Amino acid sequence: MEQKVQTYFQLKQQQKEIEQQLSVLRDEIVAYCAEQGVYETQVGGYTVKTVLQHRKEYDDQKLYASLPDPDIWRLLSKVDSHKLKSLIKLNVLSEEQISPACTLKQVTLLQVDKL
Repeated sequence: MEQKVQTYFQLKQQQKEIEQQLSVLRDEIVAYCAEQGVYETQVGGYTVKTVLQHRKEYDDQKLYASLPDPDIWRLLSKVDSHKLKSLIKLNVLSEEQISPACTLKQVTLLQVDKL
């Protein structure tokens, strides 16, 4: 069992290092695409594609203040965009009610495929 724990620890360390390297490379590739003014390009034998997405982020205090009924907060307990979407679909909340608590964050996704 000690060997398995040791191997697990070592692999987790490698995973952290790899994720850090991937983050740096991702940022460099996204910056390159932005500099070139392209969302899709070919580099060597690879297709590189960036996709811009907008994600909503909510402020707990502002959201709580915008809720019509404090009991709804118990349904959320912590801001969860999936739960919020469900409450909006059920017409328990409206987009207008919670809009003061929401900010849009632009996220760039990166996809690299081998040709």
